[in-house]
Formats: sequence, structure tokens, C-alpha cells
Amino acid sequence: MASFSRIFRDFVSRRLRRGEGGNVAIVFALTLPVVVGGAGLGVETSYWYYSSLKLQATADAAAYAGALEKIQGSDTAAITTAATQSATDNGLGAGTITVNTPPTSGPNTAKKAVEVIVKQNLDRMFTAIFTQTKVPEQARAVALITDGAYACNTALNPSASQAVSISGNTSLKQIGCVINANSIAADAIKVQGSATLQTDCLIAVGGVSLSNSPTMVCKAPITGALPVSDPFSSLPAPTTSGSCQNVNGGKSTQTIQPGTYCNGMNLNGNVTLSPGVYVVEGNLKINAGAVIQGDGVTIYMTGSNTVSMNGNATVMLSAPTSGTYSGMLFYGDRTGTSASSTFNGTADSLLTGAIYFPRQQVNYLGNFSGTGGCTQVVADKIQWSGSTTIKQDCTSLGMKNIPAAQTVQIVE
Repeated sequence: MASFSRIFRDFVSRRLRRGEGGNVAIVFALTLPVVVGGAGLGVETSYWYYSSLKLQATADAAAYAGALEKIQGSDTAAITTAATQSATDNGLGAGTITVNTPPTSGPNTAKKAVEVIVKQNLDRMFTAIFTQTKVPEQARAVALITDGAYACNTALNPSASQAVSISGNTSLKQIGCVINANSIAADAIKVQGSATLQTDCLIAVGGVSLSNSPTMVCKAPITGALPVSDPFSSLPAPTTSGSCQNVNGGKSTQTIQPGTYCNGMNLNGNVTLSPGVYVVEGNLKINAGAVIQGDGVTIYMTGSNTVSMNGNATVMLSAPTSGTYSGMLFYGDRTGTSASSTFNGTADSLLTGAIYFPRQQVNYLGNFSGTGGCTQVVADKIQWSGSTTIKQDCTSLGMKNIPAAQTVQIVE
């Protein structure tokens, strides 16, 4: 009997052990999808996180590229193209991009900035067993443009040697502003001879050549800078209207009116220019001994026509202080070809406003500037020779600040 009981217990024990193994197998089979699904979800979540980081980097790069394009003075279409190309190069693929300048939200809506919003839909992998909808992702970046300084003189030529030349017995004193050159040449800015110079800084895309050390606020000239855009690129060119007008060369004293001067202007004696816009189709020459004056005046030189002021002439002209051409005294045609205009005059001469010749060299030879030093020169190339003091803060006379030493930073 005892032997039978032992045999029975062993039999039951073996059956129970076999049942345990079967139960474990069943439990394992039932929980395996959960385990695999959990592992898959972890992998997929990591993939989503990596993709979001990559998308943010794409947005940052696109905003930066757009801001660099904006610094060049490009319009919204060109800025959008630059940002889109950057996003494409960085693998945006079938995603979408929206470019706003200025931004439409956030703390930089009223600043010089470029906002980029990129979106893409990610495919599911393991979680596709639960839903077939794609995973939407979005990234936003804002690149802010900051003006490091303001210029009183800017040479726009991108490659010329000595785009800014300060030579001879020049004594140029600039207050609160810099000299800026877009040229990539090693001597984009050159100070030579016995010239003396005081300025906040010399800033060039290329290099700076000095025969003597200027007095500067910055410790050394800034080279390898970002090029600046034409500060007046958005200013419309005056249009020709009305019949042709002429200056009466036989009069010793006369007052002339705004309008179109089809045969240029040859000024002698005492000439007063009434306020308004003068469109000059031909050269403008101010002869020796002439006394030329006028307030609220903008002179537009069409084509490649030039200005020539004799050093013995007294010229007292000021730009408008409001309206479309506020602060603009001389405006050279953007469609002209290479030429050279010369501004000279007596110590009593005053040219108050901007001298803007984007396609010409400006030779500023006189011992004069504007009222309170308010003269700006923006030209293809600039040559300074003479004793002149100019300053940057002239907004009270309708002039605009000219940005220089701009930087780009991702701020959002």
C-alpha cells in the first residue's frame, strides 16, 4: 500500500510539472506582442525625437540663410528662395516651409528678422498596427539681424581695389559712425599719404591698408565682415514729367524751379533752387565763383550723367526733411554705367543730405560738409581728399541711419 501511494504522488507531481511548463508557454505567447510592441514604441519614440531635433536644425539653418539674404537688401521672394533652398539642402524633402519677414508672432515682429516654420509628416513603424495616420512635426526659428554700427560712408562695389580711398592732406573726422566697404579686395579701404582720419571704425568685407594709424573707437579695423545692402535700394527713382526746362546762362542772378532739365545744368553766378525734385538729363556743372543755394532739394542724375563742382564755387544745398526723398540730396541713376562725380567747394559750402551714386565713384574733395556735419556718401567707390567733419546722427534733418557691421543670430 505504501508503495502504491508513493507511485501515485510521483505521477501527480510529474503531471503538475508538465502543466506548469504549458502555462508558462501560454503566458509567454500572450505577453510577447506587448513586450515587442513596447520595445518597438521605444525605438519609434526615439526616432520621432531625433527627427524633431533634425527638423529644428533645418529651421534654424533656413532662417539664418534667409537673414543673410535680407542683409543683402533682397526682397521677400529672394529671402524665401534662400531659406527654402537651405531647407531642401538639409533634407526637408516633402515637408513644407513658411517664411515671414518680419515674423508674424513672438517678440521680434517689429524687428529686422526672418521667421521660418517647417512642417513634415513622419511615417509610423511599429505603431502602425494601431493607426495609419502620420505623425505631424513642426519646428520654428527666428533669425534676428542686429546693426553693430552705423556708417557715414559706404562703398558698394563688391571687388574694387581702394573702394574707399583717403589720401593727400585729407583730414576726415567722423563722429559716431564708421566707414564701410563691400569690396573683397585686400585694400578695400586704403588710407595713405599724410591723411589723418578719425572714425568709430573701418569695416571691410576684404582688407584694410593703412600707411598711418587712424584714431578709432574699435581696437582695430574689422575685416572679413558681412557685406551690407544698398541702404537706398527701395527708394523709387524720380520720373520725368512736364516740358524740358533750361537754366538761363546769361543771368547773373536767377531762381530756377523743379522739373526736368533735358540739356543738363550749367550753373554760373547766383542761382537759387526752389524746393522740389530736379531731374537732370545731362551733366550738372557748377562753375568757379558760382554761388548756388537751395533748401528741400533733391537732384536726380539720369543715366551716367555726372556732377562737377569747381573748388572756387560756394554751394549750399540741403535735402528735404520729409516726404519720399527725405534726406536725399543727390541721387544717381541705378541703371547708369561707370562714371565719376566730383564734389568740391569753399569752406563756406554746405551739402546737407545723402550723396547717393550706386554706379559711380564719388570724389569728395571739398573742405566742407553739411549743416552740423550732416553729409552721407553712398557710392560705388569713394575718394576723400579735403578737411571735413561729418557725423552720424542726422535724423532731425530727415536723413536715415545707414546700417553697418550687421550680425545674424538665432533668437527663437
